[in-house]
Amino acid sequence: MNPRKYSVSAVGDRIEQFLRPCLERAGFRMGYEMADGESADGDFETPDVVVKFSGPDVEYLLANRAELLLALEHVTMEALRMPSEDHSRISFDANDYRALRIEELRMSAAAAAEKVKRTGQPFRFNPMNSRERRVIHLALRNETEVRSESSGSGGYRQVVVYPAGMASLPELPPPAFAPRRDGPFGVPRRDSGRDRGGPDKGGRPQRRGGPRR
Repeated sequence: MNPRKYSVSAVGDRIEQFLRPCLERAGFRMGYEMADGESADGDFETPDVVVKFSGPDVEYLLANRAELLLALEHVTMEALRMPSEDHSRISFDANDYRALRIEELRMSAAAAAEKVKRTGQPFRFNPMNSRERRVIHLALRNETEVRSESSGSGGYRQVVVYPAGMASLPELPPPAFAPRRDGPFGVPRRDSGRDRGGPDKGGRPQRRGGPRR
């Protein structure tokens, strides 16, 4: 386990100064509690500080694979000017989403390993952020018949599971037509159905239903 680098007493006030105005201005009906992290579940998730949200509007944070929760976590750490290698040390959570997601990833890793053993072919996960890739790698660390490695770059970085003796495949190029923007988990943002006409010459979304009068 990594030694504790952050604590509520050290960064709690700075988190509060940034986070509370954000929630108030957005009009969210929710609160949060901060606590120093505890060692649990091996070393899959051992943050130094945990911020847990509760309230009627928590569902908005957890929609679309917790896209808003993770975005809020990211901008808070940017506001604190934390280096990217420390981003796993502060964790935002609601309704135990983190624990449920870790269990989902562990089950996915086990299923991928069994498929690779059965077929002898490598298996590629969808793109994930560094935290989720780490969970996959740790879930497979004691496997002797398969191995895992990360491949790709940026928002397209993914975990590939190989038979233990197989050489790595060449990295895949990014998609020719990339989504407008990736969410925090590397999942493309959903198209709401609006603005499908693409941007105008000034870069603004076109309105549906004909030109503006």
